[in-house]
Amino acid sequence: MIRITELKLPLHHADEALPAAICKRLRITPRDLIRFEVARRGHDARDRNAILLVYTVDVAVKSEGIVLARFRRDRDVTTTPDTRYTPPGPPRAGAARPVVIGTGPCGLFAALILAQSGYRPIIVERGKVVRERTKDTWGLWRRSVLNPESNVQYGEGGAGTFSDGKLYSRIKDPRHLNRKVLTEFVKAGAPEEILTEAHPHIGTFRLVTMVESIRETIESLGGEYRFSTRVDGLDVATDATGARRVRGLHLNGGDYLAADRVVLAIGHSARDTFAMLHEAGVFVEAKPFSIGVRIEHPQGWIDRARFGRDAGNRILGAAEYHISHHCSNGRTVYSFCMCPGGTVVAATSEEGRVATNGMSQYSRNERNANSGFVVGIDPARDYPGDPLAGLALQRHWEERAFVAGGSTYRAPAQLLGDFMASRPSTRLGAIEPSYRPGVTPTDLAECLPGFVVQAMREAIPVFGRQIEGYDHPEVVMTGVETRTSSPVRFTRGNDFQSLNTAGLFPAGEGAGYAGGILSAAVDGIRVAEAVALSLAA
Repeated sequence: MIRITELKLPLHHADEALPAAICKRLRITPRDLIRFEVARRGHDARDRNAILLVYTVDVAVKSEGIVLARFRRDRDVTTTPDTRYTPPGPPRAGAARPVVIGTGPCGLFAALILAQSGYRPIIVERGKVVRERTKDTWGLWRRSVLNPESNVQYGEGGAGTFSDGKLYSRIKDPRHLNRKVLTEFVKAGAPEEILTEAHPHIGTFRLVTMVESIRETIESLGGEYRFSTRVDGLDVATDATGARRVRGLHLNGGDYLAADRVVLAIGHSARDTFAMLHEAGVFVEAKPFSIGVRIEHPQGWIDRARFGRDAGNRILGAAEYHISHHCSNGRTVYSFCMCPGGTVVAATSEEGRVATNGMSQYSRNERNANSGFVVGIDPARDYPGDPLAGLALQRHWEERAFVAGGSTYRAPAQLLGDFMASRPSTRLGAIEPSYRPGVTPTDLAECLPGFVVQAMREAIPVFGRQIEGYDHPEVVMTGVETRTSSPVRFTRGNDFQSLNTAGLFPAGEGAGYAGGILSAAVDGIRVAEAVALSLAA
């Protein structure tokens, strides 16, 4: 088949306009068109008064070779790629079962690929099964009761379970592994539209049932889960040359699990595990992350700013935005993890600290849009010398936010107008904040580094010129957003193993190699393939 990309039509086009556009693009007659299917559909809303739908279509035509020859120098008309996934080969006789630490998107797909290839992985998860974990998470949101081992960060499904469920990424993916991820999600209960929408999402409620379905698949293929099982120590053997190799895991409660292939998919908030691995001698280095707040606007404002008269159109759905600004102090301010029609959620995993994140359901029909409004943090500039110093920086500002919110897991919040005027908020306005268990009006400058506050104040009027209403004085800002990504990287070599500890395969967000559900899942697949290769040799 022939793949056409960047085929653009008006938002309100008739059904027959698409096949007509295909024929025109390929310079063929309707009789030469055998069939077509939409591989992807997005939209171009740069001109909100003339929004376009942007299609990628796969087309069967008569005389395919002749047609392709016309476009051999056209990157938008090519042979349809083969996106089928080929799993790794089976393990060699007597190979030990690999262990996967963590059941977020990365660990989930690493375990799934290993299970589908006959490796019968053992999956270790410090938190609970997803439905029990959901109850514990609601315990913080509704009753201000935190379970440090079962929350937004820890438990089956990982942090992505309580998010917008975005399933798109800017990663380079020449093998189309993202298609494997989306296909498995559809098998597990996701709507089929995620295979064709340019910016698919699922939402929390659907993710819960999908995670359960994938677990059932893994177990049916011989995989074994161990929930409420934390890794407290790493058993490493060192030979006469000084080479290190993992040989087992020390678990909470004193148990020991022998393992010579371990996938480290621990997520971006496993701070105690980061420290344990550092103490065990595993190579780790600091990496950049970002700090800021969650900012909330009525979703209707964003829809009108982005889509104009087409705001509310069913095809377009709830509008998103992605904005950034390079500031005079050398910092970059940008929107992060934008959640249309969603809520701001309590995302802490440690007692005495407040951290926020954003979440949406599949419908995206809550009254507010929210987004991270964050500033980049650089290790060389902000916490040099110690690979774990970023953890201390995160904790410091989360503790300040906890105190500013009233030391009850309420979050500090401020009206944008007050923030710009450098005065504490004493009330909230017409925009109701969505964060639970609630917010305390205060001065967010007390909960953020000075250079972050300076950069945010410079960026707000810039963003207001790009999105009408963004800088309205009664917009709500809720702090703090510190878990944008892992502050460390467990560096690995070309074989996906730790630079200095053979058999240990750092993976996903926690290892510093992904950002978001899709990229983490794809990294899990790559790491599983590397594990399989090492066990098949």
